[in-house]
Amino acid sequence: MKVILLFALVGSISCGLRDYANKIYIGTALSNNHLDNDATYNQLAYTQFNAMTPENQMKIDATEPSQNQFSYTLADELVSFAQEHSMKIRGHTLVWHSQVPSWMSALSGTNLQSAMVNHIENVVGHYKGQLYAWDVVNEIFNEDGSFRDSIWTQAMGQDFVALAFKTAAAADPNAKLYINDYNIEGQNAKSNALYTLVSALKSAGVPIHGVGFQSHFTVGQVPSTLKANLERFTALGLEVAITELDVGENSRSDDIAQAADYATVVETCVSVNGCVGVTIWGITDNYSWRSSTTPLPFDSSGNAKAAVDAMINVLQ
Repeated sequence: MKVILLFALVGSISCGLRDYANKIYIGTALSNNHLDNDATYNQLAYTQFNAMTPENQMKIDATEPSQNQFSYTLADELVSFAQEHSMKIRGHTLVWHSQVPSWMSALSGTNLQSAMVNHIENVVGHYKGQLYAWDVVNEIFNEDGSFRDSIWTQAMGQDFVALAFKTAAAADPNAKLYINDYNIEGQNAKSNALYTLVSALKSAGVPIHGVGFQSHFTVGQVPSTLKANLERFTALGLEVAITELDVGENSRSDDIAQAADYATVVETCVSVNGCVGVTIWGITDNYSWRSSTTPLPFDSSGNAKAAVDAMINVLQ
């Protein structure tokens, strides 16, 4: 009866996850194309969620496709949508090894360093005062905890991390500045390396405020050390957030198990002092980057799956 009632409520767009997201925010990643062309997706975006991260529209190739030629049209549309519907906005992402435009990839040494600083100054400055947080650096570690080899390390070694945070802080002193990565949800070599890095950054006075845990799971694989891992980062005086959550299914019969995993992640965040929110990486299964595993809380027609009810139960 409970699940049936929930489906009726979601179908009428009369209440949503955001109505229960009081202690933490419940966010989603948005795409202009889906917002503009899919009315169901559009309605679910603002009735279900109270925070938003652009999927691709704030990444390097989107915001600076040619050197010193900045493009904000698509990102601005998403920011306006979020502001219209009272949604927090997370910026994603300023420094990443992927989706780097060819002009930037061709640079090296001090030229690349200058380009990175200029990019951060312009993009963060454009949105100064409008965004809650930025993923300043993204996915900088290998699975064994070593630094990923990238154009950034080749030009600046590991120093690019501190420089990126300092530059972002100068461009918008009020934004929360995050480091973001995947496969760091449990305690392992990668999360240990991240812990060592952010501890050193904090000790050196680098303006870092949070750690983002992407959390791209498969059913049954939420690590048992998730809570303890989040708590060791908050003990450093940082806030933490689940920034890109999805839970892939092995079959549609996994809906209940998937719901349990979504509930576990949300409940863990709620229970950790300093965990500020959970962002689900998408809305409906058909648009997910993992669509074949139906990983999201809404099916391809926009119907709520068991995960929605499970998360609401936790949030209540």
